Amino acid sequence: MQKLAVKGGEPVRRRPFPKWPFFDDEEVKEVLEALREGPWSAGSPKIKLFEEEFASYHHAKYGVACTSGSTALFVALKALGVGVGDEVIVPAYTFLATATAVIDTGAKPVIVDVEPSTLNISPAAAEAAITEKTKCIVPVHLAGCPADMDRVLELAEERGLRVLEDAAQAHGAEWRGRRVGSLGDLAAFSFYQSKNMTAGEGGIITSNDEELAYLARSLVNVGRDVRKGWYEHVRYGWNFRMTALQAAVLRAQLRRLSELNRRRMMSAAYLDRRLSEIDGVKPLERPEKATAHSYHLYIVRVDVGRFGFSSKEEFVKALNAEGIPCNAGYKPLQSYQFIAERSRLPASTHVAERASRDEAVWIPQYVLLAEKEDLEDVVKAFEKLRSNNSG
Repeated sequence: MQKLAVKGGEPVRRRPFPKWPFFDDEEVKEVLEALREGPWSAGSPKIKLFEEEFASYHHAKYGVACTSGSTALFVALKALGVGVGDEVIVPAYTFLATATAVIDTGAKPVIVDVEPSTLNISPAAAEAAITEKTKCIVPVHLAGCPADMDRVLELAEERGLRVLEDAAQAHGAEWRGRRVGSLGDLAAFSFYQSKNMTAGEGGIITSNDEELAYLARSLVNVGRDVRKGWYEHVRYGWNFRMTALQAAVLRAQLRRLSELNRRRMMSAAYLDRRLSEIDGVKPLERPEKATAHSYHLYIVRVDVGRFGFSSKEEFVKALNAEGIPCNAGYKPLQSYQFIAERSRLPASTHVAERASRDEAVWIPQYVLLAEKEDLEDVVKAFEKLRSNNSG
């Protein structure tokens, strides 16, 4: 039996996985063009081109670039008319910005449980949480896996609710052949440095609704009505504009997204097959209707007791020591006091709590860009940890 690296043994792997963020001469070329073209913010042709290209790629008519994914969520909620006295349904297992964006509008997040197979929002839990105050549902496409948009959209239509897709991790993902970002009333994407497309920071709102896109653009651009003129400020807004340099980088990133996502899906399928053979490991499911999964994260559910560990944190530390990048993932939204005191928790969120506390282990997307022999090191590390507890 090999000694675990965390206990002083030789690690499975010492070589690094592919570097992320990745860029090459395409980004350099785009940025140099932007510098020469100017201006670098409002009115830049690079920004307009990026908005059009990104929206079209995601089967949406309109794109509104902004400063971050968190900003995109907030602006989208404001464009949907969410405000004081409203409630917005959000999943418990998500990045805290899904809830803080709601709080920033003056509305109240209503935190509901997630599905055990995907850790995406449970439509049944969402339906049970609806009241006369409910204005919107925010399905989060966790790790790049589309939420069950058939059931979410059906529920929203039945109950007269708006739908904002939190697609921060889901660039290029598809539900029944339609890319996320085109399914709800509005969608929010992030371009933070860890994302499958990145400019270090940045975000975009997509929609097929012209009026909602117009409102979002006005809110991002200091409340201007650009149909009338530059100094026609017709509503309260913010300066949340993206720069031309970010848009330039993102145009290059978008051109390679399909190929990199294809590689991520192939690698994930290989890991699904191999890791499923190990007792105590269960990869999250990819639903049949999720015709493309962008795998911003590769998430497995681990029975750490079967590996001889007393906590998930111990397991994560041991896997990292073997040379495999991983982390313990999210805490449930209600675990943050500053969110809990401003939210409503209508029922138990035991699935999200169990995943966070005991089971979900995250491997970052750049690992999936490695070669097959590198992926085999991931399998070997899991096998090594399992072999140290043969009971």
